[in-house]
Amino acid sequence: MAKAAATTGVAIALGVCGARVAFADEITVFAATSMTTALAEIAEDFETATGHDLVMSFAGSSALARQVQQGAPADIFISANPGWMDVLEVDGLVEKGTRFDLLGNSMVLIAAGADAAPVDIEPGMDLAGLLGDGRLAMALVDAVPAGIYGKASLEALGLWDGIAAQVAQADNVRAALAFVATGEAPYGIVYATDAVADGRVSVVGTFPAETHPPIIYPVADLANRDIPAEAAFLEYLRGAQARAAFERQGFTVLAQ
Repeated sequence: MAKAAATTGVAIALGVCGARVAFADEITVFAATSMTTALAEIAEDFETATGHDLVMSFAGSSALARQVQQGAPADIFISANPGWMDVLEVDGLVEKGTRFDLLGNSMVLIAAGADAAPVDIEPGMDLAGLLGDGRLAMALVDAVPAGIYGKASLEALGLWDGIAAQVAQADNVRAALAFVATGEAPYGIVYATDAVADGRVSVVGTFPAETHPPIIYPVADLANRDIPAEAAFLEYLRGAQARAAFERQGFTVLAQ
């Protein structure tokens, strides 16, 4: 059975037995950490259907984009925001005509425990009082998309200045989720899809969509090589089976 885990620069081979094509290829996919659970399922299904092998590497979009800039041998990149894909496109590292918007998401406030009390997320809410002496777990607020979106929401609501000193920043959104799940932080800001992945946390509120830029996950073939398996995987991501896997994890599917 295929397995996937969040890593920083560590690729995990996903291999399954199934129908094999005559000329199987290996494809390396760099994907935002928030996609770990959904892509583990999709990778296994794709391998079974096509016979190709996928190597998945999950990390913050910023870290992955920088690795691509430094020559990392990735074939496909899925970013948690358009900005990092834009950077690679400007650098000439994206195959022309292959980029499309794949998914959408939302930002939520989570709390430790499976039955935490709901919170009204609105301007003037007493987030500092809610935290008390505790910390607010977030992905890196100036680099990782989940942190950037979360900070934007807090700023839009007039809350950032009051709690900035209490933010515990993590390398990626799953690390921020783990801070809350293990009780190291009482609250955190993550994607809605990450909250679904861990039963040790509760979603206590959803940030209004208008408080942050639209959350869009673009995907593209990188311009380091060109093999049919890359196009096959991009097409598979648009298909019904991938759509169902993404929707089970709470993503909004944008690709047609």
